[in-house]
Amino acid sequence: MDENGTAAPHSLEQLALAALGWASLTVEASDALADDLARRVGIERDEMRGAVRDTVASWRAEAEKIGSLPSGAADRAFDRLGVVRRDEADDLALRVAQLEHRVRLLEKPAT
Repeated sequence: MDENGTAAPHSLEQLALAALGWASLTVEASDALADDLARRVGIERDEMRGAVRDTVASWRAEAEKIGSLPSGAADRAFDRLGVVRRDEADDLALRVAQLEHRVRLLEKPAT
């Protein structure tokens, strides 16, 4: 549940936001990465900067596509990937906590 008390499919939103965060490298950071790669590989700095910027732009486009998928298509994609949704993980954590509590009650000596 969110702050308004309504359930929302946060997993897809969080994934999209995480992808956008990764894809939103600052120009300075991407240039520094490109400069380092250019030195290591032995390619011209400007050529590598262009390649890194193209890659980041591609990541941004892919992140936007994921965010715009209909929820059913996104759910099927996550199921194929074996990704567990937060509500499923939270449900399992609650069930484990309940079982642990019951086991502790059974282990206590009767008084």
